[in-house]
Amino acid sequence: MTATITDLATCVDPDGRDDAIAILTRQAASRVPELVPVRNSRMAATPFTFFRGAAAVMAADLAAVPHSGVMTQLCGDAHLSNFGLFNTPERRMIFDLNDFDETAPGPFEWDVKRLAASFTVAGRGNGFDAATTRKHARDVAKSYQKWMMASATMSTMDCWYARIDADDILTKVSTKLDTSTEERTLRGLRKAQHRNSAQAVAKLCVIDADGNVHIRSDPPLLVPIHELFPDARADEVANRVASRVGEYRTMLPDHIRALFDQFSIVDVARKVVGVGSVGTRAWIVLLHGARSDDPLFLQMKEAQRSVLADHVPAQQYANQGQRVVEGQRLLQAASDVFLGWTSGLDENDEKRDLYVRQLRDGKGSVVIEALNPDDMKLYAKLCGRALAHAHARTGSRLEIADYLGSAKGFADAIADFSVAYADIDDNDHAAMLDAIRSGRLETHDLV
Repeated sequence: MTATITDLATCVDPDGRDDAIAILTRQAASRVPELVPVRNSRMAATPFTFFRGAAAVMAADLAAVPHSGVMTQLCGDAHLSNFGLFNTPERRMIFDLNDFDETAPGPFEWDVKRLAASFTVAGRGNGFDAATTRKHARDVAKSYQKWMMASATMSTMDCWYARIDADDILTKVSTKLDTSTEERTLRGLRKAQHRNSAQAVAKLCVIDADGNVHIRSDPPLLVPIHELFPDARADEVANRVASRVGEYRTMLPDHIRALFDQFSIVDVARKVVGVGSVGTRAWIVLLHGARSDDPLFLQMKEAQRSVLADHVPAQQYANQGQRVVEGQRLLQAASDVFLGWTSGLDENDEKRDLYVRQLRDGKGSVVIEALNPDDMKLYAKLCGRALAHAHARTGSRLEIADYLGSAKGFADAIADFSVAYADIDDNDHAAMLDAIRSGRLETHDLV
């Protein structure tokens, strides 16, 4: 059913929706079994960590209520922790979306609702009162609407190249920040600027007695490939990973392939990443250039079907990694030059699709728990703007703008939805804790 703007406030009926724990259990079936308890522990920590990991749950809930009918390419998991800083190929630091595992076409407001609701859930976790958390959700929607409406007055190429520079963030908001907030922001930017392959080596690697660099062991979060399997089997799996790297290399543009060919594989390990992604296969590959102090760290992450796939028109990609990469290239203002995809057999001889990117390239994100209400307001406006820029890069920007201009009340409708959905998330989190206590879900506490 096509929704009017005021209809966007409609939230799913808590008594008639799919069981959240059942959805998560079905998701777990395709994941590495020994890592599923780690995922459960991470999700169970707070209502916000549950929200982060429950993109599939929210996708089912969004599909159960009326929507705008205005379709665009979605991030699919646009919560506030999936925005951050990273370097462009020109070495400019920008702020943008930085996670596209669930990207697919869908109603534009699904991204806005997930983003706004994440601010409500996170704000509650930070102890903000109800009026403040609702206002932050409203700020997201107002900022999104403002910048999306502005995109309708811009040229197609200007929309394509629009980006949020880190320097621009500081220039525009510094007058609104108190000294402590500005200092925190500057520290965050400096930290992100130094997150690169060399920094990753310092954090993730050890040097043996012969001076050779290896990925360190920190099970179950970081496990070198030769610790995961017996020697002969480890060599076989390592060769499979190398074959995937070789296949990935063939799809790179010629000039990037010439760059990539200056590196060779040194070591491979399995790494646990994120919250919702825990349990999907994720390999990190250490490569060296001509010198041992010339590292490149790549991440090869499994791409499964988008959580939106059961609720939106199908995308015609044979490889789910390609789906992620093409969605990222469309929505993100500037993407990693090493972004690509591959596939191959896993340790159980099952075909897995993967996408490839640099493990660290200036990437940095906000510590949500450290934000006070004023910080959160600024961040809400920033994320709303970045999401609008992403959607404006698609061919749907004029249709979205027309819809947003058709009636008043968009920001209030999104805010009302966010408050109602935060209540649902609280109940789902409580249900997960009950499932853990009853033994229905197993946990692995890493603390």
